Amino acid sequence: MKTTFHQIAFEWDDHNIHKNWEKHKVKYTESEEVFLNNPVIVDIDKSKILYHEDRKIAYGETDGNRLIFIAFTIRNNKIRVVSSRDMSRKERRFYEDTKKAAGL
Repeated sequence: MKTTFHQIAFEWDDHNIHKNWEKHKVKYTESEEVFLNNPVIVDIDKSKILYHEDRKIAYGETDGNRLIFIAFTIRNNKIRVVSSRDMSRKERRFYEDTKKAAGL
């Protein structure tokens, strides 16, 4: 699924702005870049039951071509990144196959 975000706003606080750098060495600015570079977005089945809110996954690239996996939610019309890390081999394959199927 190809998604383009326009006029993107992010929700960062003292906790989530540094969390992904400390855990996975992904800067918050790299997470933002993924959303500006036409990511592949997937809904997580049953996420509302598990997390009490709809969560989604974004597979995409930073401006430096780093392949990033992002779990996120939308709160107050803003993207709130829950987790951001490098894609696994399986995730990279899914991302590349999805882009190829979409003609990207």
